[in-house]
Amino acid sequence: MARYARVIINHKKYNGATYMRALAKDLTVKSGKVELAGWVNSRRDHGGLIFIDLRDHTGIIQLVVDPNTADAFKLAESLRDEFVIRATGTVRKRGAGLENPNIPTGDIEVVVDDMKLLNRSEPLPVNTHDEGTESSEELRLKYRYLDLRRPSMQHRLARRAQFYKFMRDYMEEHEFIEVTTPILANSSPEGARDFLVPSRLHPGQFYALPQAPQQFKQLLMVGGLPRYYQIAPCFRDEDPRADRLYGDFYQLDLEMSFVESGEEVRQTMEPLLVKLATEFAGKKIVTPEIRRIPYVEAMEKYGVDKPDLRYGMELIDLTDDLKNTEFSVFAKAECVKAICVKGGADLTRSQIDNFTEKARKLGAGGLAYLTYTKDGIKSPIAKFLSEKELDAITEKTGAKAGDAVFFGADKREKVNKVLGQLRIAFADHFNLKNPDEVALCWIVDFPFYEWDDGANKLDFGHNPFSMPKGGLEALEAAKTTEDKLAIVADQYDMVMNGYEICSGAVRNYNPEIMYKVFGILGYDQKYVESRFGGMLNAFKFGAPPHAGCAFGIERIFMVLENTENIRDIVAFPKNGSGVDLMMNSPSWVDDYQITDCHLQIVEPTED
Repeated sequence: MARYARVIINHKKYNGATYMRALAKDLTVKSGKVELAGWVNSRRDHGGLIFIDLRDHTGIIQLVVDPNTADAFKLAESLRDEFVIRATGTVRKRGAGLENPNIPTGDIEVVVDDMKLLNRSEPLPVNTHDEGTESSEELRLKYRYLDLRRPSMQHRLARRAQFYKFMRDYMEEHEFIEVTTPILANSSPEGARDFLVPSRLHPGQFYALPQAPQQFKQLLMVGGLPRYYQIAPCFRDEDPRADRLYGDFYQLDLEMSFVESGEEVRQTMEPLLVKLATEFAGKKIVTPEIRRIPYVEAMEKYGVDKPDLRYGMELIDLTDDLKNTEFSVFAKAECVKAICVKGGADLTRSQIDNFTEKARKLGAGGLAYLTYTKDGIKSPIAKFLSEKELDAITEKTGAKAGDAVFFGADKREKVNKVLGQLRIAFADHFNLKNPDEVALCWIVDFPFYEWDDGANKLDFGHNPFSMPKGGLEALEAAKTTEDKLAIVADQYDMVMNGYEICSGAVRNYNPEIMYKVFGILGYDQKYVESRFGGMLNAFKFGAPPHAGCAFGIERIFMVLENTENIRDIVAFPKNGSGVDLMMNSPSWVDDYQITDCHLQIVEPTED
């Protein structure tokens, strides 16, 4: 039963989970002396016999305590849930009709000879059972060490360890070398806020916890490693959400030398994801041939750069078909698109109102729609559309009786955004996201630069260390802002069931190109050298072409375990506000620590 139990069955010794499997399998055991340790899961007094369900990470087994074993019986009378005990006894089969089919050891029990109390427990503030009323997340996180006793959490922790082993085995089979990289590093503009660490020995200077091992893994390629990987801790000061942990997370980080195309990385790594989905998680792959979808195509067809391909509802462009329509909302719009919702004709008025409100919150003026019934098309806007226009809508969307077609009409970017989010909302409403299926795709050809409306200037679209397609020639040919926005990065993301699980690129290993990509944004060589001098200097000494990527481990595991809250698959997560309720962090520190780091706390002023 217990991992550290010493068990003898038919003169064979077993330990831990092996013992559980042995007992569950060998139900013909006539005699087996066992020593068990664990927590009291429950206690039942049946007037003369006391039954105790003893629990550890391998499961539950029933103990039977007879009054004839006086010391053990007296102790059993005083036991409460979650007391820690050790017991020795004899394994026997349960009586006919007394079996418990709900647990692996439900056909046997242990008759106790001796029992010892190892520790007591106060009444618990949270539930340690999966059954019954679940405690609030705040309480679960505050008493996480108790929440981890739940069988589902024990299972997830064990599964995560297997998950890690699965990945490591694959990487080593493909000749990747595991290397750990520094935690105290330099600040780097990776797109998120750094966690800064003040230096005691160098007043006024700071280390930064790495957002990713980006520079170090590229330096390993310069150092001659053919293939590197690491299950790397990463630190980003980003707001938490359901699919993103606050502060620290882990990724499967990798890099390959002498690679000039992202396709080689994609072909090397995608079998791992297929195996994780099918062999590890037992799911069905919806996309046997994993698609490569250009970023622009993804935005036009799905409204997002991480489309869930388990269902259809692609965005259909009707701009040309409706450019001369009498319906002014469509006629005045830069772009008109639609999505066909199968079964949408059954939506109630209040449900449509809810979707309309969602569209408004995303910036739309409203939500026009057509309902297809056996008696024809019904809609407040149908009278403004000609028969030719209605036929075009029907033909292009494939709408049939029982369906509904919803429209977006505005600037193209806004239409894509609104309909892309409505596509997800409709899929949720109609339960189109099959949890037993996995859909994978690669999003490729991301814009190298993007326009920052807030700052009113160009900025990097993603990773500044990516190689622009066309290299230096493409950069020098870009004269206007439009030309610069048209530059494409040799960059790629992998998407699993609507979640971005990987980001990677062919790296910029040429100092001249590095200066140029920053120069377009107004940064001079001195700035680039001050921020990335170590890497730039290394590139001057025969850096090979290289490429790589990083997979978000928690996000992949979350999808494979069918949970929508990423905090459920981590042992010690912070809450939605980035606070560790169990360890009370962040917290104030002593004044001498502040002084030691040459810092001064400035009290916030009231507005």
